[in-house]
Amino acid sequence: MEPLEYSKANDLFFDFCLWEYKPTVPWENKLRSSNLLFHSFDVMGLDERARDLVRSIREWAGLSRTVWGMKHQGNRIFWEFYFYDYRRRQRQRSITGFLDRFRDLIPCEVRANENLNYFMFSVDIDQDLISRGKKLDEIHMYVGNPGSTVSSGICYSLTNGGTRLENDYFFFDARRQMPEIRDKAACSAFFDEKAVRIDQILWPELLDCTVIVVANKQYNDGVYFSRVNVDQLIFFLRRTGWHGEMVSFVEKHRSGLDHLFFDVAFDYRMEKGHLTIQKSACFGIF
Repeated sequence: MEPLEYSKANDLFFDFCLWEYKPTVPWENKLRSSNLLFHSFDVMGLDERARDLVRSIREWAGLSRTVWGMKHQGNRIFWEFYFYDYRRRQRQRSITGFLDRFRDLIPCEVRANENLNYFMFSVDIDQDLISRGKKLDEIHMYVGNPGSTVSSGICYSLTNGGTRLENDYFFFDARRQMPEIRDKAACSAFFDEKAVRIDQILWPELLDCTVIVVANKQYNDGVYFSRVNVDQLIFFLRRTGWHGEMVSFVEKHRSGLDHLFFDVAFDYRMEKGHLTIQKSACFGIF
């Protein structure tokens, strides 16, 4: 395990939408959220190539300009890296630029139309891609949703086989729009509010966050809680059954992480009359 990364006085902080925030407590010489990502690499047995990829992406995109998503399903942890450029067609961080820059580390034959008005893209990262030379066969591309009454976005899958709709995301102010959040979560093909209380999705312990996102996906729905503190992160990791080494790491370094806000999420659906969590995730930056 390499030494931990510590924040500097001039560090910037962003949530999973790459919207900037300022910590509410002093942050110099405290831990960067990237330490959780690196620790998960160690837990899953990834070799040095995973950290090399992060270093290379930082050189390309800049420090703290890439969002990492750490996903948990069963005993498996895998990752997704998200790249934002809200300048859209005037973007400097493009799908084509990324694939050209990292063709030796992440070979990929998928091509994107850079005339499209996307503001973000993401790539899935796993052990096969990092350590075994598997080709990247899918890019996720995100566009806006003009005309929606709330901030929202649409995700498409890009592969050599074509473009496919994946997910719709709806962003609500957690303090002002709780009735709308409840209505949106209840209006679902995957949740039965007559069988399960809504607080089994909208966990009371996380409702004092800043933004709640309700997502409609192909095989389930999802809910995201943006800007939770480290104690809420620990609660979330425990409740969603994360690998013990990940929980222990956050608990051990709680005082070094208490300046940060995190984003957490889970996918859910009804199965045989019961609500089941399909996958959970937490997010940070590097």
